[in-house]
Amino acid sequence: MTTLPDRPNTALLVIDVQHGVVAGAHNRDSVIENINTLIGKARAEDVPVVWVQHSDEDLERGSESWQYVPELVRHDTEPLVHKRYGDSFEDTELEALLAGRGVGSLVVTGAQTDACIRSTLHGALVRGYDVTLVGDAHTTEDLTAYGAPSPEQVIAHTNLYWKYQNAPGRRGGTVDTADVSFTPAEAG
Repeated sequence: MTTLPDRPNTALLVIDVQHGVVAGAHNRDSVIENINTLIGKARAEDVPVVWVQHSDEDLERGSESWQYVPELVRHDTEPLVHKRYGDSFEDTELEALLAGRGVGSLVVTGAQTDACIRSTLHGALVRGYDVTLVGDAHTTEDLTAYGAPSPEQVIAHTNLYWKYQNAPGRRGGTVDTADVSFTPAEAG
């Protein structure tokens, strides 16, 4: 249902599952396990897996904190998008990369729920993509000391509101890992 013409394909986005991003993340290990399951499924179905890696003054490119966690292994043939902003599309080659692969639907995983995940979800929807969030394959750290809700509440709220997102000619949606389909008509 994407509004992007001639782009019937789906891609899996793996966003910022880096040492410095997920070190203290809620349900870190189970989220990474679910992402690994999705990566395996995408590869088996010849669905593009696109890796996104953040850097900034607190996450210096090339540092140990900047590296992807060792449990997730990117194949050399899978694109890696470097970003400096929350929205994975902002000032990156992600849009051109997806257009070149005929991708109009995205399945989103990674971290942090209340920052780069939300920014990318909204960025994709306004750019014309159908966007499915995998509800048990994203996470965030505990920021309650700064007045934020608990990580469980942040994740649950994001899953709830994204489940009902839509815009003319495109849709959001939330599913669990076990229910992910990479077929665009069924992706959410």
